[in-house]
Amino acid sequence: MTTNRHTPPTWALVASFAIIYVAWGTTYLAIRIGVRDEALPPALFGGSRCALAGLLVLGFQALRGQSLRVARGEWPRILAASVLIFLCGNAMISYAEITVDSGVAAVLAATTPLWLGLFSMCWPGGDRLTRRGWLGLAVGLAGIPILYYPKLSDPGAFLRDFGPVLVLGSAATWALGAMLLRQYSFRTPHLTAAGHQLLFGGGSLCVLGALTGEMEAMPDRITPAAAGVFLYLLVFGSLLGFIAFNWLLRHVSANKVGTHGYVNPVIAVLAGWLAGEEMHGWIVAGIGVILFGVFLIRGGERPAEETRALGSEPAAMPTVEAEVA
Repeated sequence: MTTNRHTPPTWALVASFAIIYVAWGTTYLAIRIGVRDEALPPALFGGSRCALAGLLVLGFQALRGQSLRVARGEWPRILAASVLIFLCGNAMISYAEITVDSGVAAVLAATTPLWLGLFSMCWPGGDRLTRRGWLGLAVGLAGIPILYYPKLSDPGAFLRDFGPVLVLGSAATWALGAMLLRQYSFRTPHLTAAGHQLLFGGGSLCVLGALTGEMEAMPDRITPAAAGVFLYLLVFGSLLGFIAFNWLLRHVSANKVGTHGYVNPVIAVLAGWLAGEEMHGWIVAGIGVILFGVFLIRGGERPAEETRALGSEPAAMPTVEAEVA
């Protein structure tokens, strides 16, 4: 992606990076507070946020005079990506954080680039991994048992708690959704496409929550803490984070913007630790190994030849935050 020649003020760059670093890094803790501490139903908690964020994004587009219509033939891919990223990815990580600490969830979610690299190998016209990429894939996946080394002495723990598997499944489905959007050119404006993804994905999550009886599981009273994490995730995670991310992509290189993938897990672990979550050497070691694998695989892809229609615009690439906020 080519960046804008105009150099923005330093304060704007610093503020935008701070938003995607800090806001997205703390969304995992906010979700944990919502689904574990406040006992909010995971699907309804995530779905209502996403749907409301989608309505606000589409409303913003309408105020700007932008079209809200999806180009002909693009609905199937947008809806399929919505199902993978929100109905599957968001739901799984929300359910997972009932038992998985927010810092560990963030580290496991950071394996998304590893899944992207693996899936791209199997995708027609996708990128191919070099030796460095294969090494990064192996190193990153090796970091998972290191992260959970204290529990390996009790194999039954994994049978009693599917939370880690759900987080890895969330990362994998997000990667599939990202691949679906990454490999095609879209004529629909990226904000319009993103708004429809959020609205449909969030609406689907709400339907899932209703079908699984979450309406009856709603707390009798919404506490200030529950309302606070909902608003925090909506404003900072979904809206400001998304706007800052897209603005940065137009002014700095994608590699610089992609540094949030390394910073967010560290911020999440520190935030969880300050909130009383467990911290030990194996978690720190697992973070280092997984992020080193991500570093290797990010530079270990051999791009395939891609042809894009003249004047077409890529749909908004979902981010790690899209699956959690």
